[in-house]
Amino acid sequence: MHFKAVAKLALLSISSALLLTAAVQTAHAGDSLAAGTTAPAFTLPSQDNTPISLADYKGKWVVLYFYPKDFTGGCTIEAHNFQRDLDKFKAANAVVLGVSLDTAASHQSFCTKESLSFKLLADTEHKVVDAFGVPMKTFDTPNGKVTIALRQTFLIDPTGKIVKAWPNVDEDLKNHSANVLAAIAAGGK
Repeated sequence: MHFKAVAKLALLSISSALLLTAAVQTAHAGDSLAAGTTAPAFTLPSQDNTPISLADYKGKWVVLYFYPKDFTGGCTIEAHNFQRDLDKFKAANAVVLGVSLDTAASHQSFCTKESLSFKLLADTEHKVVDAFGVPMKTFDTPNGKVTIALRQTFLIDPTGKIVKAWPNVDEDLKNHSANVLAAIAAGGK
């Protein structure tokens, strides 16, 4: 009898520890990566279904911006501003990569409609969103639940290190592209 009680207590302790660990991991899941961190490797399909890897851009600055949804107001403004400044990014040895939970087909339509020529990456399983710790939000809509990644940008230097992060892009959306260019010009500061 005593053995069963001890075994039951041990199982309860293990179960509690696992639940506590899961709670801690969940609490940290939305913690965005900070400056000084090596950017996680990834490969995602772009709007033309071409696989794009972070490693493809070693030696270049990478502007990795996460946005909620194709065809929405703020996302369209943000994309247009990056497109407007694309030649400046190229002159600074930088590429712009947009990431959302939308499909490659949605990105293709968005790029066609909005005349976007940089890569938009489809992270439908939110692997890269999770790897970078970008918060997500789920909404109830008449067509069911919709999950989006919140707007956030990371500047990755030519060695693959995150040198700057913008966790609250919505606060200065209209000037965001210019702010990222200024950070590149300042060496990531």
